[in-house]
Amino acid sequence: MSINTIEQDFINKVSAKVRLSADGKERFRVLTPFQFEDGDQLVIVLKKVGDRWILSDEAHTYMHLTYEIDEKLLHSGTRKKIIAKALSMFDVDDRDGELILDVSDGNYGDALYDFTQALLKITDVSYLSRERVQSTFMEDFRALLCEVVPEERMRFDWSDSERDAERNYIVDCRINGMPDPLFVYALANNDRIRDATIALHQFKEWDIPFRSLGIFKNRGATSRKVQARFSDVCQKQFPSLSLNDASIRAYLVDNIGSIEEAETSWRIQ
Repeated sequence: MSINTIEQDFINKVSAKVRLSADGKERFRVLTPFQFEDGDQLVIVLKKVGDRWILSDEAHTYMHLTYEIDEKLLHSGTRKKIIAKALSMFDVDDRDGELILDVSDGNYGDALYDFTQALLKITDVSYLSRERVQSTFMEDFRALLCEVVPEERMRFDWSDSERDAERNYIVDCRINGMPDPLFVYALANNDRIRDATIALHQFKEWDIPFRSLGIFKNRGATSRKVQARFSDVCQKQFPSLSLNDASIRAYLVDNIGSIEEAETSWRIQ
């Protein structure tokens, strides 16, 4: 099939605005009207590999998304599920970050349609609603802890069953295995910070031994007064989950200690 015929198939199946631009031997840029949220064009290349033609984004899609989303967070939680679903739905392969679709049986137009749909669905991670972003933050928070802390040492959404039968005072994640367990809070907004502040005050009233850690989604977007009240009761804080990922991991590794060290002085609950 000639390049002019391929281009016409692209136009017929995808958009009248699709064009092919030569970019080397048996390699063409596929120019489409499809864009990222910021207006940048999707990068799509039609190239021959061995005896077959493929469509490739040449690793540009993930790279572009990481301008605003930390790479580790891009491939965890809700975002990971969105991307996996898009790849599976359109039979697109992820080869070390390069997204590829084989052109089978000369169906160039169908292949381009599927490939652009997959890329556009992947870019949906940038269009998450406010509620979905909140959910993603919580999933990212949990994913980070699960990667660093042994499962048997964590309890999410913990409350004191003896003193708080109605579960009015919740800890987002309680890390045990130490004389003073670590109470970790995910702080997405002012309401969450207020709830955490009240809970920590109550635990102090009950003389519950603990250390505390607050991890903000974006501390700069929350009230300074609310932050100040939280700081009165919280020992350690990180202003951003995404920007402080490495520091949070290091802090957890340095401070939770090994379970063997703790067993002689504290029973895991």
